[in-house]
Amino acid sequence: MIYQTLLYDLSDNIATITLNRPERMNALSLELLTELAQAVKQSRSDGARALVLTGSGDAFCSGADLVGDGSGMPDDLGALLEEYYFPAVNAIVDLDIPVISAINGPAVGAGLSFALLADIMIMKRSAYLMLAFANIGLVPDAGATWLVAKSVGRAKAMEMALLGEKISAEQALDLGLVTRVADDEALDETVKQIAAKLAKGPSVALGFIRKQVASALNSTLDEVLETEKVNQRAAGRTADFREAVTAFAQKRKPEFKGE
Repeated sequence: MIYQTLLYDLSDNIATITLNRPERMNALSLELLTELAQAVKQSRSDGARALVLTGSGDAFCSGADLVGDGSGMPDDLGALLEEYYFPAVNAIVDLDIPVISAINGPAVGAGLSFALLADIMIMKRSAYLMLAFANIGLVPDAGATWLVAKSVGRAKAMEMALLGEKISAEQALDLGLVTRVADDEALDETVKQIAAKLAKGPSVALGFIRKQVASALNSTLDEVLETEKVNQRAAGRTADFREAVTAFAQKRKPEFKGE
């Protein structure tokens, strides 16, 4: 499929989606949101075993495109979220392969949301995050409220949301908003190495882990134990698990097929 507002690449079982509106710091137009949802779904139908989400140019994503085609924003922003943002968010959430965000520059507003929807967030040292909604008279959306509060706790989430200040890469790492910080020149190679490891991993189990951790954030211990039981039963029946057991007995590294 040919996309107008993003770049899509599949190689070595890794799908890379690059938001591609550099002249607008990859701001989220309605077309981009629609294409993002489509590209995420395509990654799975193409057989990808890992997904990388990043931005072109010097930004990851500056958030919603407030300028658009010049006609202004609609009166009902809730309907806008439901029609365009929810499908893109849910496409990422529903994936059963690991997702990496390569935060190559500012991730602002809903751009921050999409960066944090990943499972592993790798941030360029010169980049920054900003929960900027209050600066334009709006509230956090695209899941930002949940994503940030679950990462940093109530007090810091309130400060970030109310003040709308920049969060440096080092601060983001200390707060638990991102998993790694890479020097600017090392970002691409760091992302490549991690994506390659994930794409060669036991894909079924990794998909279960992705959903299991997300579920655990809002579950009781008893509910988590039940989920672990169900998932472990399924993982234990995969070819990858059988390969791991054989490899262990033969004292070699397993060769996972994602099956």
